[in-house]
This record gives sequence, C-alpha cells and structure tokens, in this order.
Amino acid sequence: MKAKHLETGRKGEALAVLFLKKQGYRIKEVNYRTPLGEIDVVAVQKGIICFIEVKTRRSLIFGRPEEAVGRVKQRKLTQLAEYYMKERRLLDAPARFDVLSIILDGGGKPHFSLFQGAFEKS
Repeated sequence: MKAKHLETGRKGEALAVLFLKKQGYRIKEVNYRTPLGEIDVVAVQKGIICFIEVKTRRSLIFGRPEEAVGRVKQRKLTQLAEYYMKERRLLDAPARFDVLSIILDGGGKPHFSLFQGAFEKS
C-alpha cells in the first residue's frame, strides 16, 4: 500500500511541474528539503514566490485532495517557507501559498484544481 501511495505522489509531482509551467510559473525547486520537512514545489509567478503543496489522489473515497491541507499542514508549510526565505535572504519578497489538487481518473488521466493563495501564513 505504501509503495502505491509513493508512486501516486511522485506521478502527481511530475504532472504538477508540467501543469504549473503551462500556467506561467517558473519552477525554482522541486521537493526542497529542509531539516524541518519538505516543500513540494517552490516557484515564481508574476514576481511572487509561491510555495505549492501538491496533493494527488486516485479516488475521492478519502475526500478531495485539497482537503488534506488542514491547519497543522498549513503551519508546517509556513515554517518551511520561512526557512526557505531566510536561507535565500528573501524575507522582504512577496510570497503566497498555493495548493494544487490532482485527481487521477481510472485511466490515469489527471484533473487539476489550482488554489492560488489557498491560505495565509499561520
């Protein structure tokens, strides 16, 4: 079960990068690792640094993918973004948090929902 979950996540992140590029994002980092955890995608769109959480599901049995980004995950992403901004000396740069939801249908075709500014820094 775990291997299938990881495979879905990796496929989703690869699809996410292609989708985001088509939406005008310039990808800076994929799977950016810090001592605190990992940011799925760091990109820039229209001069704004975007920290993007990618959630991929093969069905809706456990709810929509974006619903998995609750308060605890938002706080974690905020900490990770602050780490990135400090490390890159970008503390004064505009930034936002986006969530990219991907649902893979039975044939593996992706359906994307992009939530720009999905939540505020917490």
